[in-house]
Amino acid sequence: MPGILLGDVFPNFEADTTAGRIKFHEFLGNSWGILFSHPRDFTPVCTTELACAAKIEQEFKKRGVKMIALSIDSVEDHKNWSKDVMAFNDNAGSPLPFPIIADDNRELSVQLGMLDPDEKDKDGLPLTARCVFVIGPDKKLKLSILYPATTGRNFDEILRAIDSLQLTAQKKVATPVDWKPGEKVMVIPSLSDAEAASLFPNGVTTKDLPSGKKYLRYTQP
Repeated sequence: MPGILLGDVFPNFEADTTAGRIKFHEFLGNSWGILFSHPRDFTPVCTTELACAAKIEQEFKKRGVKMIALSIDSVEDHKNWSKDVMAFNDNAGSPLPFPIIADDNRELSVQLGMLDPDEKDKDGLPLTARCVFVIGPDKKLKLSILYPATTGRNFDEILRAIDSLQLTAQKKVATPVDWKPGEKVMVIPSLSDAEAASLFPNGVTTKDLPSGKKYLRYTQP
């Protein structure tokens, strides 16, 4: 089966990009990384997404996340499309602050399970779905989100998820529904109360439940 699962080492593919040819692991170095795919150059939803990503590039940079996009067109098309993207941001003439991978033969899209069977181009070939892959410094896949070609992404949610991934990679906690940075987090179930008390000097609070089970434990990270 094509595709990649959480915890898998992300393929160290080689590809041509708007910044030259890369080997993916070398491109990432010791950083976190995000790879987000787009159905096609010069299309409306994709243009709004790339423009948003470019606008909030500093948000990814301050989290130590390297950005790279992918679309099933050529490097030359990507470079010309990038001009439209930056003009959409009212920043015409400025370069797109991250590279775009050229996948015009769809080889990488197939390998990573990115194709959307319901959305086809004029030649009847499937378009790339809107995939989001977040890769850790260990080169393993930490998060995968797959949107159909017709639904644009929410980059606020992607940044929120990265904040959770980076926090939970360092501390024995999980983030509850709708969590945002600075809010309380949950102690993971595998920790005993004694271990939690020693690990979290800010204290641990427990919510009482009808079952009597003490599994909803909160702390301030």
